Amino acid sequence: MKVVLFCGGMGTRLRELSGDIPKPMVEIGYRPILWHIMKYYAHFGHKDFILCLGYKANVIKSYFLKYDECASNDFTLIKGGQEINLHRSDISDWNITFVDTGLRTNIGQRLKAVEKYLKDEEYFLANYADGLTDLPLKEMIESFKKSGKIACFVCVKPSQSFHVVTLKEGDLVENIQYVRDTNILINGGFFIFRKDIFSYIRDGEELVMEPFERLISEDQLVGYRYDNYWCMDTFKEHQELNDMCNDGDAPWEVWKRI
Repeated sequence: MKVVLFCGGMGTRLRELSGDIPKPMVEIGYRPILWHIMKYYAHFGHKDFILCLGYKANVIKSYFLKYDECASNDFTLIKGGQEINLHRSDISDWNITFVDTGLRTNIGQRLKAVEKYLKDEEYFLANYADGLTDLPLKEMIESFKKSGKIACFVCVKPSQSFHVVTLKEGDLVENIQYVRDTNILINGGFFIFRKDIFSYIRDGEELVMEPFERLISEDQLVGYRYDNYWCMDTFKEHQELNDMCNDGDAPWEVWKRI
């Protein structure tokens, strides 16, 4: 399946980190978030990517045009550096299509802008390009195909640290709970679509608003609940992800599992 990655946003929630670069290019370890997400999909055999670009599109293009395989792979210098023998490669079998989808375009319209690159796809994957997970993608895809529905997204518990409050009459607090101890689920940003999704998106519409409401009204939208690792979006989590990477304990690096 092809993988559509939405890389064009301004990244305001990580602005302190991404001032001069797109949010997906904020680094975790020695590679940007975008690379980690692409590496995740490639691990499951999905290596044909469509990048929906916008803010600082040139930064993403330049990164891949000047991609340095040696940064994340073992290699041998030969003849004092005159030759380099790579022992493995990250992206030699990846196909990446770069599409300028506008500076302030919403997600729904970015997806519509790349429809022509998906015309031969019965199913395709999509992602906000800012979340990391160890989700068993193969199982999610199989579950979705069996459902016969048009769209699916992973449902996760919020990773942020905040409390959910319930009020009663007189604005008295009735209950307060840590969010991860509740049954609240959010859209985790990992999508699977059938090509029929495009008939549900009209001009100007955001993806998860009107189009998803239409799918819901027709019982064509399913959620795939995942209660294990999922994370990203805040400065605090960015620090945690870097620590995990540095400690060699990054759950989303499924490609390193034996």
